[in-house]
Amino acid sequence: MSSFAYFLKESLTGFTRNLSTALGSIVTIFLSLLIIGVFLVGGLVVENVVSGVENEVSIAAFVADDASQSDIDQVESYIRGLEGVASVGFTTKDQALENFRSTSTTDIIDALDGQNPLPASIDVELSDPQLVEQVADSIRSNATYQKIYGYDTVDDSLKYGQKTVEKLFTLTNYVRYIGIALIALLIFIAMVFINNTIRLAILARRKEIAIMRLVGASNGFIRGPFLMEGALHAVIGSLLAVGVLELLRNMALPKLQSALPFLSFDVSLNMFLLIYVALVVAGLVIGLLGSALAMRRYLKV
Repeated sequence: MSSFAYFLKESLTGFTRNLSTALGSIVTIFLSLLIIGVFLVGGLVVENVVSGVENEVSIAAFVADDASQSDIDQVESYIRGLEGVASVGFTTKDQALENFRSTSTTDIIDALDGQNPLPASIDVELSDPQLVEQVADSIRSNATYQKIYGYDTVDDSLKYGQKTVEKLFTLTNYVRYIGIALIALLIFIAMVFINNTIRLAILARRKEIAIMRLVGASNGFIRGPFLMEGALHAVIGSLLAVGVLELLRNMALPKLQSALPFLSFDVSLNMFLLIYVALVVAGLVIGLLGSALAMRRYLKV
């Protein structure tokens, strides 16, 4: 316990002695861990959003105005037998127009001039959104549907939200790669700052270190204050990052949820706590590793 107190005292002395460099390493660790935390929280939010979009994926198979009821019934019966289909419904031209009116402005409705350009559609709800492409391909290849589809091509006659989900996944992958590269760069910069801070601390105490060597101090006793100093920077930086993330959790996320109620920004407190613990541990690893590398290079004991 006395050694720990000595290490802490010496690390605080080194902290105040090289204040500007120490603050630089703390700020760099803080920014690095904050960005890591934001990306982790953002990843959870995006997963919730994508899951919500996936759960709402459905297929609208538009049919021609002159399609016979027997052909429509035959296609509906075929679709009900497909894997991944939860339910099949039918929307008439008049119902489609009423639905359009409920979501459009008066000017757009007036522009129709009493006409109804909307086709009827067979509406397919899925029990497994991952099978949307498989179900769509099956409908597309059905011989009866190929006789009654409602647009220029059978592909144009099938509308579903899988493309939106795919675009979301593509976007999140790009963001993830950029985030990983940025995080790696900031961690490298943080370790450089810690390395320089410990190097300055070693240089400032070189006479004291020489005396310790002469009197037979162990390598661990000599190295302890420098490891403690790196850990101190890491703990301060990680706690600052945790504090900012907690502010974001209590202030920013509720505002985003109220502004965009159709999206889910709900991340459980337990997940935040896991992220906080991970950030503190990551900070300690960065601090201790940066200190160890500096001692290996500049402290020959």
